[in-house]
Amino acid sequence: MINVLLLKQHAPRWVVFIIDIFIVFFSIILAFFLRFNLSLPVDSIPNFIGIVLFVIGVRIVSFIISKTYAGIVRYTSTSDAIRIFLVILAGTVFIAISNIVSFYLVGNYIVPFSVLMIDFFINVFIMTTSRLLVKTLYFEFKNISREAINVAIYGVDEFALVTKRVLERDTETKYVVVAFIDDLSNNVGKKLDGINIYSYTELTKLIEKFLITNLVIATKFQNSNKKSEIIETCLNFDTKVLTVPAVNDWINGQLSFKQIRMVNIEDLLERDSIKLDEKQIKKEILNKVVLVTGGAGSIGGEMVKQLSRFYPKKIIIFDQAESPLYDLELEMREKYGFYDLEVVIGSATNPVRVNKVFEAFRPDVVYHAAAYKHVPMMENNPSEAVRTNVLGTKIIADLAVRYGVKKFVMISTDKAVNPTNVMGASKRIAEIYTQSLNKVSNTKFITTRFGNVLGSNGSVIPRFKSQIEKGGPVTVTHPDVTRYFMTIPEACQLVLEASAFGKGGEIFIFDMGKSVKIVDLAKKMIQLSGLTLGKDINLFFTGLRPGEKLYEELLNDKENTLPTHHPQIMTAKIREYNFEEVDKNIALLISVLKNHNNYEIVGLMKKIVPEFKSQNSTYEELDNEDILNKVLRNISTYIKDASILEKLINTEKNPEIELNGKKVPVMIQE
Repeated sequence: MINVLLLKQHAPRWVVFIIDIFIVFFSIILAFFLRFNLSLPVDSIPNFIGIVLFVIGVRIVSFIISKTYAGIVRYTSTSDAIRIFLVILAGTVFIAISNIVSFYLVGNYIVPFSVLMIDFFINVFIMTTSRLLVKTLYFEFKNISREAINVAIYGVDEFALVTKRVLERDTETKYVVVAFIDDLSNNVGKKLDGINIYSYTELTKLIEKFLITNLVIATKFQNSNKKSEIIETCLNFDTKVLTVPAVNDWINGQLSFKQIRMVNIEDLLERDSIKLDEKQIKKEILNKVVLVTGGAGSIGGEMVKQLSRFYPKKIIIFDQAESPLYDLELEMREKYGFYDLEVVIGSATNPVRVNKVFEAFRPDVVYHAAAYKHVPMMENNPSEAVRTNVLGTKIIADLAVRYGVKKFVMISTDKAVNPTNVMGASKRIAEIYTQSLNKVSNTKFITTRFGNVLGSNGSVIPRFKSQIEKGGPVTVTHPDVTRYFMTIPEACQLVLEASAFGKGGEIFIFDMGKSVKIVDLAKKMIQLSGLTLGKDINLFFTGLRPGEKLYEELLNDKENTLPTHHPQIMTAKIREYNFEEVDKNIALLISVLKNHNNYEIVGLMKKIVPEFKSQNSTYEELDNEDILNKVLRNISTYIKDASILEKLINTEKNPEIELNGKKVPVMIQE
């Protein structure tokens, strides 16, 4: 019967109001009983009934004004209890003031102060505990038929305690917190809210002993390796791992059950936080005009957000992606409160447009993140890879020199090392150009090179997530393929650090940690989703894609590294290049783009980057020296004037260059 009453629809407000009035009546009578030794002083206190009616009247008015009866009793929260306390206190203060006024007017108190104080405490106690009792009974009967799910909480502070209570209040599932886990020995053996605290070293035993199905991480780890170790242990026992958002992300300062989410692969792969020399970075950025190309992309967008912390005079966000640019502009203004920005739509391969940007804003620092990065796509479209990654870089780098930019930071990739695909080779050529240009200009050209970033556009992580959400199958190219990973914020922080200390001409290489096997990554993502491989979802191997290699390298075979001031940043010892020769070779490469002859383009790329050896690609035959020379001999045009971009920048019309003694128009497509 109680079960039925508790689980039916919410009680009407008038019922709650009447119950509250009854509590007030009971409270004032009980207060008199307690004050006068358990005897009701009807005869000894004049107008006893009037006093009772006066107190009830004050309480009724205060309840109506504050609407204490309007809340849903079964969901009573701490804020409801505080409101009841304040309403009862306000009524008591009003009666006390009335007492003082009455004493000065007629020489008597309306209500004895001792009775008033006892009545206050009884009211607060009964009204609060009655609501909490109903709430407890409701959740107990709500979950009586549900199977209990044993949960452990990692953490022992107030944060963990709030998490416990949120779990216990969930109406859909009956969670039972069986253990708190901590990594501090002085807390082990104690209790928190009646639950034992155990050492993290006992996690395996606890999972087996209590049959723990869920572990909720309700603390911030100082050591990311320990966090990974705990998650790995849980995955081995098919125990789900959940995490609680930071306090700043709670809704109206309160944690909601729906905010407790499954741990994702980024949590598993994250590393210890990076310590930046923010003073030096701020010195480089403060009151400077900063241009970020590719600013609407995953890396470029994060660079804009990171840069905004160091108070630049203005950030110019340059990209050709309209909608992402619009979204980023709104986010910077609404979420980050940063308004010193200018959004410019345009292509890095349009010299006239880029020139206008430099002319109008005169940037002090350039972060060049605009690039095509998708390996199979660029393998099939080498002319566009060269147009964007090489020509685009050349246009922006040359203009940086012309307009006196102090620092130019190029964001490159580990795929530029011993490239096996067109994309990597195009980025390597761009690296070579900026390195050589550094020697003949006042602008400091700095290159930063790192591997895959988690969650970036084109990354394998979003693809796996999408496949898992759709029920699979999850596809991996090869069982042995490995990659380096870091988070987008981590990569951008290291870019800022490296650029702040770069003197010009360096290639900075970031510590990417350990190489991760992609098939293991896919399996862990499946486990983290609460699915069983082979039962709930399948995994298939599709074969390496064009230009893809099994593993990525961070250094060229002919390069080695030197340490820097930062433990996670190294400097590559690089070969020297002659700018005139590099400029001539790149101009020749750009000149053949109009023909869209893939073999001519890739052949010239291999000539510029001899270590470029194609893998799983139609261009593998060009690695035969005889075939390569034959292709190069068949290139009918060559550039006599290598300063082609100078002409492109100074005219809006298609310029002409001299090829084989004839004036030929150069078509540069956006």
